[in-house]
Amino acid sequence: MADLLYKKGNSALFEGVTLIQDINQSNAGLEYVQFKVIEMEEGSRYEENLENIELCAVILTGNVDVSVEGDHHPNLGTRESVFEKKPTDSIYIPSIKHFNIKANKPAKVALCYASSSKMLETKVIKATDIAKERRGKYSNQRLVHNILPDDVDIPENLLVVEVYTDSGNFSSYPPHKHDQDNLPKESMLEETYYHEIDPQQGFVFQRVYTDDRSLDETMAVEHQDCVSVPRGYHPVGVPDGYDLYYLNVMAGPKRKWKFHNDKDHEWILERD
Repeated sequence: MADLLYKKGNSALFEGVTLIQDINQSNAGLEYVQFKVIEMEEGSRYEENLENIELCAVILTGNVDVSVEGDHHPNLGTRESVFEKKPTDSIYIPSIKHFNIKANKPAKVALCYASSSKMLETKVIKATDIAKERRGKYSNQRLVHNILPDDVDIPENLLVVEVYTDSGNFSSYPPHKHDQDNLPKESMLEETYYHEIDPQQGFVFQRVYTDDRSLDETMAVEHQDCVSVPRGYHPVGVPDGYDLYYLNVMAGPKRKWKFHNDKDHEWILERD
Protein backbone atom coordinates (compact mmCIF):
# COMPACT_ATOMS: atom_id res chain seq x y z
CA MET A 1 0.00 0.00 0.00
CA ALA A 2 1.30 3.45 -0.87
CA ASP A 3 2.16 5.68 2.08
CA LEU A 4 -0.18 8.36 0.73
CA LEU A 5 -3.27 6.12 0.48
CA TYR A 6 -5.70 5.89 3.42
CA LYS A 7 -8.23 3.08 3.15
CA LYS A 8 -11.76 3.42 4.45
CA GLY A 9 -11.96 2.68 8.18
CA ASN A 10 -14.75 1.56 10.49
CA SER A 11 -14.18 2.57 14.11
CA ALA A 12 -16.75 3.74 16.65
CA LEU A 13 -16.32 7.27 18.05
CA PHE A 14 -19.60 7.86 19.87
CA GLU A 15 -22.79 5.84 20.03
CA GLY A 16 -24.11 5.74 16.47
CA VAL A 17 -21.06 7.59 15.05
CA THR A 18 -18.48 5.77 12.92
CA LEU A 19 -15.12 7.20 11.85
CA ILE A 20 -14.34 6.16 8.27
CA GLN A 21 -11.41 8.50 7.56
CA ASP A 22 -8.90 10.15 9.88
CA ILE A 23 -5.88 11.93 8.42
CA ASN A 24 -3.94 13.73 11.12
CA GLN A 25 -0.47 14.96 11.97
CA SER A 26 0.55 11.68 13.58
CA ASN A 27 -0.33 9.40 10.65
CA ALA A 28 0.20 11.69 7.65
CA GLY A 29 3.05 14.03 8.50
CA LEU A 30 1.13 17.03 7.20
CA GLU A 31 1.79 20.33 8.93
CA TYR A 32 -1.33 22.31 8.00
CA VAL A 33 -4.17 19.93 7.00
CA GLN A 34 -6.18 17.33 8.91
CA PHE A 35 -9.30 15.51 7.75
CA LYS A 36 -12.04 13.19 9.02
CA VAL A 37 -15.22 11.66 7.66
CA ILE A 38 -17.90 10.44 10.06
CA GLU A 39 -21.09 8.49 9.41
CA MET A 40 -23.93 9.21 11.84
CA GLU A 41 -27.05 7.25 12.63
CA GLU A 42 -30.29 9.18 13.08
CA GLY A 43 -30.31 10.86 16.51
CA SER A 44 -26.59 10.38 17.15
CA ARG A 45 -24.26 13.17 18.25
CA TYR A 46 -20.64 14.12 17.65
CA GLU A 47 -18.78 16.80 19.61
CA GLU A 48 -15.32 18.29 19.69
CA ASN A 49 -13.27 21.14 21.15
CA LEU A 50 -11.14 23.06 18.66
CA GLU A 51 -7.78 24.42 19.80
CA ASN A 52 -5.33 26.10 17.41
CA ILE A 53 -7.29 24.62 14.53
CA GLU A 54 -10.21 25.77 12.38
CA LEU A 55 -12.88 23.56 10.83
CA CYS A 56 -15.22 23.43 7.87
CA ALA A 57 -17.86 20.73 8.35
CA VAL A 58 -19.28 19.71 4.96
CA ILE A 59 -22.61 17.87 5.18
CA LEU A 60 -21.89 15.31 2.48
CA THR A 61 -25.27 13.59 2.86
CA GLY A 62 -28.24 13.66 5.20
CA ASN A 63 -29.32 16.46 7.52
CA VAL A 64 -27.90 17.71 10.82
CA ASP A 65 -28.17 20.41 13.45
CA VAL A 66 -24.91 22.07 14.56
CA SER A 67 -24.43 24.00 17.82
CA VAL A 68 -21.33 26.15 18.35
CA GLU A 69 -20.85 27.56 21.85
CA GLY A 70 -24.61 27.56 22.35
CA ASP A 71 -25.49 29.09 18.98
CA HIS A 72 -27.82 26.72 17.11
CA HIS A 73 -27.66 26.17 13.35
CA PRO A 74 -30.45 23.78 12.36
CA ASN A 75 -31.33 21.76 9.30
CA LEU A 76 -28.03 21.68 7.41
CA GLY A 77 -27.67 19.36 4.44
CA THR A 78 -29.40 19.11 1.07
CA ARG A 79 -28.78 15.69 -0.49
CA GLU A 80 -29.02 11.94 0.03
CA SER A 81 -26.09 11.16 -2.28
CA VAL A 82 -23.12 13.26 -3.36
CA PHE A 83 -23.90 12.11 -6.91
CA GLU A 84 -27.03 14.25 -6.99
CA LYS A 85 -24.40 16.79 -8.12
CA LYS A 86 -25.97 19.70 -6.29
CA PRO A 87 -24.24 21.81 -3.63
CA THR A 88 -24.74 21.08 0.04
CA ASP A 89 -24.59 23.15 3.23
CA SER A 90 -21.38 23.54 5.22
CA ILE A 91 -20.41 25.40 8.37
CA TYR A 92 -17.12 27.10 9.23
CA ILE A 93 -16.14 26.93 12.92
CA PRO A 94 -13.10 28.91 14.09
CA SER A 95 -10.43 27.95 16.59
CA ILE A 96 -11.07 27.92 20.35
CA LYS A 97 -14.66 26.77 19.95
CA HIS A 98 -16.71 23.81 21.15
CA PHE A 99 -19.27 22.35 18.78
CA ASN A 100 -21.65 19.42 18.51
CA ILE A 101 -23.47 17.85 15.60
CA LYS A 102 -26.82 16.04 15.88
CA ALA A 103 -28.04 13.88 13.00
CA ASN A 104 -31.70 14.44 12.13
CA LYS A 105 -31.48 11.46 9.76
CA PRO A 106 -28.60 9.20 8.71
CA ALA A 107 -25.79 11.57 7.72
CA LYS A 108 -22.22 11.64 6.49
CA VAL A 109 -20.08 14.65 7.44
CA ALA A 110 -16.59 15.63 6.27
CA LEU A 111 -14.56 17.48 8.92
CA CYS A 112 -11.92 19.62 7.19
CA TYR A 113 -9.28 21.14 9.46
CA ALA A 114 -6.40 23.60 9.12
CA SER A 115 -3.99 25.10 11.60
CA SER A 116 -5.27 28.42 12.93
CA SER A 117 -4.69 30.78 15.84
CA LYS A 118 -7.34 33.42 15.12
CA MET A 119 -10.72 33.61 16.85
CA LEU A 120 -12.93 34.37 13.87
CA GLU A 121 -16.71 34.16 13.40
CA THR A 122 -18.76 31.03 12.85
CA LYS A 123 -20.33 31.08 9.38
CA VAL A 124 -22.92 28.86 7.74
CA ILE A 125 -22.14 28.36 4.05
CA LYS A 126 -25.50 27.68 2.42
CA ALA A 127 -25.78 25.52 -0.67
CA THR A 128 -27.49 28.40 -2.47
CA ASP A 129 -24.39 30.58 -2.00
CA ILE A 130 -21.87 28.12 -3.46
CA ALA A 131 -20.49 28.99 -6.88
CA LYS A 132 -20.53 26.19 -9.49
CA GLU A 133 -17.86 26.05 -12.18
CA ARG A 134 -17.15 23.91 -15.24
CA ARG A 135 -13.49 23.27 -16.00
CA GLY A 136 -11.59 21.53 -18.79
CA LYS A 137 -12.46 20.20 -22.23
CA TYR A 138 -12.17 17.00 -24.27
CA SER A 139 -11.51 14.16 -21.78
CA ASN A 140 -10.49 16.56 -19.03
CA GLN A 141 -13.87 17.86 -17.86
CA ARG A 142 -15.20 18.32 -14.34
CA LEU A 143 -17.83 20.18 -12.31
CA VAL A 144 -16.56 22.16 -9.32
CA HIS A 145 -18.41 23.42 -6.22
CA ASN A 146 -16.32 26.13 -4.55
CA ILE A 147 -17.17 25.82 -0.85
CA LEU A 148 -14.28 27.88 0.57
CA PRO A 149 -12.30 29.30 -2.38
CA ASP A 150 -9.38 31.67 -1.90
CA ASP A 151 -11.46 34.76 -2.75
CA VAL A 152 -13.65 34.23 0.34
CA ASP A 153 -12.31 35.75 3.57
CA ILE A 154 -14.21 33.54 6.04
CA PRO A 155 -11.35 31.29 7.33
CA GLU A 156 -7.74 31.97 8.22
CA ASN A 157 -6.13 29.12 6.24
CA LEU A 158 -8.71 26.63 4.93
CA LEU A 159 -9.56 26.04 1.28
CA VAL A 160 -12.33 23.51 0.52
CA VAL A 161 -13.74 22.43 -2.85
CA GLU A 162 -15.70 19.46 -4.20
CA VAL A 163 -15.24 18.13 -7.72
CA TYR A 164 -17.17 15.77 -10.02
CA THR A 165 -15.29 13.93 -12.76
CA ASP A 166 -17.35 11.88 -15.19
CA SER A 167 -16.59 8.45 -16.61
CA GLY A 168 -13.51 8.33 -18.84
CA ASN A 169 -12.19 11.76 -17.85
CA PHE A 170 -9.07 12.96 -16.07
CA SER A 171 -9.10 15.54 -13.29
CA SER A 172 -6.44 17.75 -11.72
CA TYR A 173 -5.05 17.55 -15.25
CA PRO A 174 -2.76 18.50 -16.85
CA PRO A 175 -0.82 17.54 -13.73
CA HIS A 176 -0.29 20.54 -11.47
CA LYS A 177 1.37 21.18 -8.13
CA HIS A 178 1.39 23.83 -5.42
CA ASP A 179 4.34 23.03 -3.18
CA GLN A 180 6.52 26.16 -3.40
CA ASP A 181 5.98 29.29 -1.28
CA ASN A 182 6.79 31.48 -4.27
CA LEU A 183 3.87 33.83 -4.85
CA PRO A 184 2.68 35.21 -7.19
CA LYS A 185 3.98 32.29 -9.30
CA GLU A 186 3.09 29.40 -6.99
CA SER A 187 1.71 28.84 -3.51
CA MET A 188 2.59 26.16 -0.99
CA LEU A 189 -0.53 24.15 -0.09
CA GLU A 190 -0.83 20.68 1.39
CA GLU A 191 -3.90 18.81 0.17
CA THR A 192 -6.11 15.80 0.83
CA TYR A 193 -8.47 14.05 -1.60
CA TYR A 194 -11.52 12.18 -0.27
CA HIS A 195 -13.00 9.97 -3.02
CA GLU A 196 -16.47 8.53 -3.60
CA ILE A 197 -17.23 6.42 -6.66
CA ASP A 198 -20.48 5.57 -8.45
CA PRO A 199 -21.11 2.61 -8.62
CA GLN A 200 -19.29 1.92 -5.36
CA GLN A 201 -17.39 -1.17 -6.53
CA GLY A 202 -15.32 0.94 -8.90
CA PHE A 203 -11.84 2.37 -8.57
CA VAL A 204 -9.88 5.32 -9.95
CA PHE A 205 -6.16 5.99 -10.30
CA GLN A 206 -4.24 8.83 -8.66
CA ARG A 207 -0.57 9.56 -9.11
CA VAL A 208 1.47 11.85 -6.82
CA TYR A 209 4.94 12.68 -8.10
CA THR A 210 7.67 15.32 -8.06
CA ASP A 211 9.90 16.54 -10.88
CA ASP A 212 12.89 14.60 -9.56
CA ARG A 213 10.72 11.51 -8.80
CA SER A 214 11.89 11.44 -5.19
CA LEU A 215 8.15 11.05 -4.60
CA ASP A 216 6.32 8.95 -7.18
CA GLU A 217 3.28 6.95 -6.07
CA THR A 218 0.46 5.63 -8.27
CA MET A 219 -2.55 4.32 -6.37
CA ALA A 220 -5.72 2.40 -7.16
CA VAL A 221 -8.23 4.36 -5.09
CA GLU A 222 -11.54 2.81 -4.04
CA HIS A 223 -14.81 4.19 -2.67
CA GLN A 224 -14.30 6.37 0.44
CA ASP A 225 -10.49 6.14 0.32
CA CYS A 226 -8.33 9.21 0.88
CA VAL A 227 -5.07 10.36 -0.67
CA SER A 228 -2.75 12.88 0.96
CA VAL A 229 -0.65 15.23 -1.17
CA PRO A 230 2.21 16.71 0.86
CA ARG A 231 3.90 17.93 -2.34
CA GLY A 232 4.09 17.22 -6.05
CA TYR A 233 1.74 16.81 -9.01
CA HIS A 234 -1.44 14.83 -8.36
CA PRO A 235 -3.63 13.93 -11.39
CA VAL A 236 -6.63 11.57 -11.18
CA GLY A 237 -7.94 9.23 -13.91
CA VAL A 238 -11.48 7.79 -13.96
CA PRO A 239 -12.10 4.51 -15.84
CA ASP A 240 -15.02 4.03 -18.19
CA GLY A 241 -18.34 3.21 -16.52
CA TYR A 242 -17.71 4.98 -13.21
CA ASP A 243 -18.17 8.55 -12.00
CA LEU A 244 -15.96 10.17 -9.38
CA TYR A 245 -16.65 12.66 -6.60
CA TYR A 246 -13.81 14.05 -4.52
CA LEU A 247 -13.56 16.61 -1.74
CA ASN A 248 -10.34 18.61 -1.53
CA VAL A 249 -8.96 20.26 1.60
CA MET A 250 -5.96 22.58 1.22
CA ALA A 251 -3.96 24.78 3.58
CA GLY A 252 -0.50 26.27 3.82
CA PRO A 253 1.43 29.32 5.01
CA LYS A 254 -0.61 31.64 2.77
CA ARG A 255 -4.26 31.20 1.83
CA LYS A 256 -3.85 31.43 -1.93
CA TRP A 257 -4.33 28.75 -4.61
CA LYS A 258 -1.71 29.34 -7.28
CA PHE A 259 -0.55 26.22 -9.09
CA HIS A 260 2.21 25.25 -11.50
CA ASN A 261 1.53 22.84 -14.38
CA ASP A 262 3.90 20.03 -15.32
CA LYS A 263 5.59 21.54 -18.38
CA ASP A 264 5.81 18.13 -20.07
CA HIS A 265 2.01 18.02 -20.29
CA GLU A 266 0.96 21.67 -20.34
CA TRP A 267 0.83 21.59 -24.15
CA ILE A 268 -2.60 19.95 -24.05
CA LEU A 269 -4.10 23.28 -22.96
CA GLU A 270 -3.14 24.80 -26.31
CA ARG A 271 -5.15 22.37 -28.46
CA ASP A 272 -7.94 23.84 -30.58
